[in-house]
Amino acid sequence: MTRQGQVARFPVSFLGRIELLLLGCVRMKPIVQISLDLTNIDEALETAALARRAGVDWLEAGTPLILAEGLHGVRELREAFPDVPIVADLKTMDGGYLEAEMMARAGATQVVVMARAHEETIKCVVQAGKDFGCEVMGDNLGCPDMVDGAKRLADLGCGYVIHHIGYDERRGIAAAGNRMPSPLDQLREVVDAVDVPVQAVGGLSLEEAITCPQYGAPLVVLGAPLTVDADAFKTADGDLESSLRLICDAVHSQEVSSS
Repeated sequence: MTRQGQVARFPVSFLGRIELLLLGCVRMKPIVQISLDLTNIDEALETAALARRAGVDWLEAGTPLILAEGLHGVRELREAFPDVPIVADLKTMDGGYLEAEMMARAGATQVVVMARAHEETIKCVVQAGKDFGCEVMGDNLGCPDMVDGAKRLADLGCGYVIHHIGYDERRGIAAAGNRMPSPLDQLREVVDAVDVPVQAVGGLSLEEAITCPQYGAPLVVLGAPLTVDADAFKTADGDLESSLRLICDAVHSQEVSSS
């Protein structure tokens, strides 16, 4: 169990990465990650426990939870789930080394830095990740060229790319009468542009999220509070845990598509 002030260090195998010597690249089996976009740690812990029973692989301390509970929330998650990867969605823009260090010490196994941050900030987060045993996920939200943003993150040392269409962006474009963009629009291009695992985030339905491995993106993200919006995953008794188990089974049964 990680104690306060103790560096969280985990082997790569713990993080769910499967090394396959295929064309010299590291391949990854599909992973289900639940984003705990909640503002109360007790509710987050309850949701996380349900998710783990249903087969979810990774837990994410979503930005609302970090804003509400901070390092305490990440520590509580680590104490309750000592052997589970925990993503801290910091959306770091500055002060990269300190933010990553603090979250790693609290028990996070991955932290998130933004592609729109200065190059030096991204480098600092990557260095902190090396120093404190924490992996780095780079988020291309808001980039004028999403593919170039993803490439920049990978080139600067991020171990994962989050291809992300923001909430405000989607709603604003739709409110103006235009088609709402989807991360699936350029997902294959992003996957082909980088040599690290990719996840797609932003307005996806459950059915769309589950297709991400078919685009070559192994990390499937579900949001919590979880709404089962696909008839295929609604159980007769309406049990949320059973529905989530069906979703996890559907993701885990896939092979990640190659380019």
